[in-house]
Amino acid sequence: MALSAQANDPIRLALVESLSGPFANTGEAVFRNLLWAVERVNARGGIALPGGARPLQLERYDSKGQNDEALSAMRAALDGGALAVLQGNSSATAAALLDGLAKHNERNGSRQALYLNYSAVDPVLTNERCSFWHFRFDAHADMRVTALMDVLRDDREVQAAYLIGQDYSFGQAVLRETKRQLGLRRPDVRIVGEELHPMGRVKDFAPYAVKIKASGAQAVITGNWGNDLTLLVKAAREVGFDGKFYTFYGNALGAPAALGEAGVGKVIAVADWLPNVPTPESAEFYRAFRARFPNPAEDYVHMRMQLLIEALARAVAEARSTEAVAVARKLEQARVSLAGRSGHMRAADHQFQQSLVVGVMDRQGTPGVPFDVEGSGYGFRVIKDIAPALAEMPHYCRMARP
Repeated sequence: MALSAQANDPIRLALVESLSGPFANTGEAVFRNLLWAVERVNARGGIALPGGARPLQLERYDSKGQNDEALSAMRAALDGGALAVLQGNSSATAAALLDGLAKHNERNGSRQALYLNYSAVDPVLTNERCSFWHFRFDAHADMRVTALMDVLRDDREVQAAYLIGQDYSFGQAVLRETKRQLGLRRPDVRIVGEELHPMGRVKDFAPYAVKIKASGAQAVITGNWGNDLTLLVKAAREVGFDGKFYTFYGNALGAPAALGEAGVGKVIAVADWLPNVPTPESAEFYRAFRARFPNPAEDYVHMRMQLLIEALARAVAEARSTEAVAVARKLEQARVSLAGRSGHMRAADHQFQQSLVVGVMDRQGTPGVPFDVEGSGYGFRVIKDIAPALAEMPHYCRMARP
């Protein structure tokens, strides 16, 4: 593929994601982020290579939320010459794609490809199941739990917690690590409920919300995302639960609007970046995204996805090739910065190391909240900014290299 490509041929990137079904809004949010990042690279003239500059081209493949569909989409993308498959919204899908890509690369030495992961955060993907072909640009679940626990450690209003998650590898990992860290850092907090529910299939969370309220919990801790989070917080509000939500993804995709005034001071979210990070560079970056996507419903920007594309573009340029092994060897040494935020890839396990921030929901216009979320009138004030060296965790990867 790399040898036969023409000078002006685009470098193909295949987004394999749920673009229909209950999690379509999450897939479309990813597409907007990656599209914006690709446009930035192409506006600079693309990527300089020995045969001439080449643009990036982002192609969409709908996994329909099914692993079999995702694998079929990946095969089509690889047949079409994709340099990289990009996916993240499901660690179970990520594991299936990793296995499929490893087999493809073993059989097709001249058509090898990379897997770039922006959101699949099951820790095993860069530990026991680490792969030379896989690069994760999101903090894994244990890193995110640790950041939330840094806040909960000092939250003495919480004496009882309810743990709820989606019943697959990621949701199970979040509950497992949360219980472990609570035992170490807040042994006084009682776990009054622990529940896993079917992913993407619960239409009415009222029965769960009733149990949460009846438990006496002052806080819910959850890794839920997409509609499984929005419907959960909406049901909790409707039954009168007035406790806090410690979340991975409570800062967008309808969750703030679903809670409204009831969420002020009550929803805590961890992320790699938030719009209200208090720097001029951050504000300029966020305004640029909103100028590109002015519809409030499309307001969900991820710094890590921007850094992913910047890192890939630099790796291809430094490799002077689109051959997957050459690009991977440069990508595992990547150090990138954008809008005052930066990160680097840890070569040993291909886990990106970056700052994490924790924010609390508040009214737009209050100190520290110049920007709201999705036109809701509510945004997230940054209450903790964790440097990469403090967010970093040990790994157990034993990577096999070509």
